[in-house]
Amino acid sequence: MTPIDPDRPLAGIRVVELGNFIAAPTAGRLLADFGAEVIKVERPRTGDELRNWRLYAGDTSMLYRTVNRGKRSVELDLRTDEGREVVLELLRGADALLENFRPGTLDRWGLDAATLSEVNPELVVARVSAFGQTGPLAARPGFAAVAEAFGGMRDLVGEADRPPSRVGVSIGDSIAGLYAGFGVVMSLFDREARRRAGGTGLPPSQRHVDVALHEAVFSMMESLVPDYSAHEVLRERTGGRMEGIAPSNAYVCGDGASIVVAGNADKIFPGLMRTIGRDDLADDEGLRTNSGRWARRDELDDAIGAWARTLDRDTALAALDEAGVPAGPIYTAPDIIDDEQYAARGMLQTLSVDVAGESRDVVFPGIVPLLGERSLPVSHPGPDLGADTAAVLAEVEQSRARRAQAEEQA
Repeated sequence: MTPIDPDRPLAGIRVVELGNFIAAPTAGRLLADFGAEVIKVERPRTGDELRNWRLYAGDTSMLYRTVNRGKRSVELDLRTDEGREVVLELLRGADALLENFRPGTLDRWGLDAATLSEVNPELVVARVSAFGQTGPLAARPGFAAVAEAFGGMRDLVGEADRPPSRVGVSIGDSIAGLYAGFGVVMSLFDREARRRAGGTGLPPSQRHVDVALHEAVFSMMESLVPDYSAHEVLRERTGGRMEGIAPSNAYVCGDGASIVVAGNADKIFPGLMRTIGRDDLADDEGLRTNSGRWARRDELDDAIGAWARTLDRDTALAALDEAGVPAGPIYTAPDIIDDEQYAARGMLQTLSVDVAGESRDVVFPGIVPLLGERSLPVSHPGPDLGADTAAVLAEVEQSRARRAQAEEQA
């Protein structure tokens, strides 16, 4: 395991992650990326269920390896007294706790807010759940798919004449994880500010970071509710388009590859039309503003689509780039791996991974945001189950011994 760079912004911060699946582990990944020591507690034998999601070989998926990179894995049964005591000992010296169980689960395991406050009065606790820790739906379970529907996103994804669809990743979980990570850093900043002012941080019994999956999704819905509240306008599914913006869509080129063209700005639109040989549309007074273009969106899409079909992808994109029209290819995984822009910024990092007993070089995403000109290096992919159990338990025993000695001397 590669040690974390001590110069990273969160070096010296210890986080205990009681997370499963994607949401809380995404928060843990972000914190680990920037230097925090993240101890991931997993159930014995099976571990985080994400280990088996999209598993193509071996016993640990690349999804797990990606979401849990940079962490330490410890096997503990939180339902036992021994597991609970080990976690509490870890939390005595920790800065933050991440969890994404159904509300009340930690309380049943003896890890309630009062106990956490007693063990570590300044512990930052971030909780991620389907509907939050309070309210009439707090106890209801739910995954990202439910949150995306409840938060308003699912209704806007797909074609208008078909049932709502979903994006191809667990976007609701990932957004919630981003908020949880931000909440932890914000609370740590607040803790340090209070210390500088001569006080102490707020204990878990007084404040915790409460991230609801559906609220995280809802926060991304821009003016969905304000548009309805102010104007009684209901947004509709528009496929590859964006409601009220034109032309902005995907188009198939003559070689079968697809591109995205975003020529919806007033100053850009005429150049786009001249590039595709439609001077008549470039000079059309009715298309000077976005409202006029949206009303004639089908006509504009047909014109751009007809032009795109006469060229291969690279030729079409070169012409659009020369005209200053925002456009880009619709990439697949091989396209991303071969792209020089990703490579130039360190966004493609090759790590050695054990897959079914065979060491393989696997390309992983880099760390966002950049701190400088290139991505920070990923320290290591998500660990094997329990890879750090012995080492962490030894550290726990040392911590207990030091505490017992201090109590004797007192």
